[in-house]
Amino acid sequence: MTWAVELKNVTKSYTDRLGGARPVTAVRALSLAIRAGEFFTLLGPSGCGKTTTLRMIAGFETLTAGELLIQGQPMQTVPPNKRPVNTVFQNYALFPHLTIAQNVAFGLTVKRVPPAECNRRVAEALELVRLPGLGNRRPDQLSGGQQQRVALARALINRPAVLLLDEPLGALDLKLRKEMQSELKQLQMQVGITFIYVTHDQEEALTMSDRIAVMNHGALLQVADPKTMYEQPATRFVADFIGETNFLPASVKRLEGNTVVVAALGREWRAEAQTAQFSPGQAVTLALRPEKISLTDMGGLTGVIREMIYIGTDTRYVVQLSSGETLVVRVPNAGSAAPGLRRVGDAVSLAWQPQDIRVLAD
Repeated sequence: MTWAVELKNVTKSYTDRLGGARPVTAVRALSLAIRAGEFFTLLGPSGCGKTTTLRMIAGFETLTAGELLIQGQPMQTVPPNKRPVNTVFQNYALFPHLTIAQNVAFGLTVKRVPPAECNRRVAEALELVRLPGLGNRRPDQLSGGQQQRVALARALINRPAVLLLDEPLGALDLKLRKEMQSELKQLQMQVGITFIYVTHDQEEALTMSDRIAVMNHGALLQVADPKTMYEQPATRFVADFIGETNFLPASVKRLEGNTVVVAALGREWRAEAQTAQFSPGQAVTLALRPEKISLTDMGGLTGVIREMIYIGTDTRYVVQLSSGETLVVRVPNAGSAAPGLRRVGDAVSLAWQPQDIRVLAD
């Protein structure tokens, strides 16, 4: 199988600008394969190496070690302008003295594409990003969302095999950013090319991606589709970074087939054994999403509501257990699980299903 983009054991190090003897490693031994036509997201906190990875694919940064292939061809010695990729940046990088049509046509003009074909392709590109009829305007006459669409049209008009997007929605307000998320995904499905998207926004990644790669400190921690990433995080960092999670210290008691029995909160809990590496006595962490916990009036663990916050679609509770630990619980404000008349100070019981517990070795 020929991947759209493949990185093999890629490392990127920089000389320490503060004069230290050791180089600073931004990306370490990264191996990654991205399918053709996939919306693939590099997700992680600031400084994790995701933008450096994107810049290496674009050719703006050289590899310290490893191999980079695009459509099966080695790219280490290929300059940026010769690679079958285009990049969309957060700041749009539009030319203020050119019209929208001239901005979109810039790459074609450099390639000396005949004017008739150039005009046709510009019109098609503006139609694709829902900006027909705006070709004669200047960038400062458009909204932030419209300018971002122009940047997309300019990147797509050259028909790249891979489109690289470096936090392109970061400068937009929340409402417009959510609208553009939907538009970007629809656009990617329409044109059918590979999108590699960089963001630190977990919701953005979950909303748009076919697969997500989570990075931290230059290392790749997990690659998975959004549902698997959220429900089956491989490490504590992934569980904590993507969504809200309760963590409880525990120890392994025994293995029963595909089930691991752990001790936590003074009792035993059964969960799916996600790895064969567990052994009796091993210290582990239980991860439990707040929406997987039910508030009941009897049975289960007992505790007292210490905090209650209404946040529209659901209500967020902080419950202090009788053992002293606190758990966050999220309850929908509609349907059979609606909060009812519970208040701060009320005694409650908590319950959850064994399949909702994630046992993490770290």
